[in-house]
Amino acid sequence: MIATGHFPCRRHASAGLHLYALTALAAVLGFLPFDTHARTQTCFVVSIHSGDTLTARCGDAASASAWRRVRLQGIEAPKPGQPFAEQARQKMHDMVRLKPADVDCDDPTSHARERICRVMVTPDSAPNGPRTLDAGLALLTVGLARWQPAQAQRLSPQERGQYEFAEEEAKAKRAGLWKDARPARP
Repeated sequence: MIATGHFPCRRHASAGLHLYALTALAAVLGFLPFDTHARTQTCFVVSIHSGDTLTARCGDAASASAWRRVRLQGIEAPKPGQPFAEQARQKMHDMVRLKPADVDCDDPTSHARERICRVMVTPDSAPNGPRTLDAGLALLTVGLARWQPAQAQRLSPQERGQYEFAEEEAKAKRAGLWKDARPARP
């Protein structure tokens, strides 16, 4: 059969139209800036500044852009000098320091000094397993951070519910900073 651009039956014509539409869509998508959507990187956590801020190396260590100051998305831990600040920093240190982490960040242009990110690491209970421990959620669970919904735009509704529930549970258990009758606002 000679290819003439005509299809011998309706079924093949429909398939050709779908193929054309997919090709056109692929061409259009090829021009979109996908790097703004694919923000998850595997990084190595180098240092901990506070309960909700760390430094990670993502990619080539020689590159200045490889070093990132990361603030955990959706939480706020006590600042240095406040009650429970050192416990929050130590908990973060124990969870993530010197570990590979999946770091999922916001748009790089939105915060000049630091990036707001979700940090996932391998839990100590399964050292050879996948990175399933959400560092921010873990701090909320033990009462060493407050839930900040305004800083959690990239979380799904289910994840937002988990964060909110973790804080409510910590309050009910009077864990961490919730031991105080009037906990300091970070």
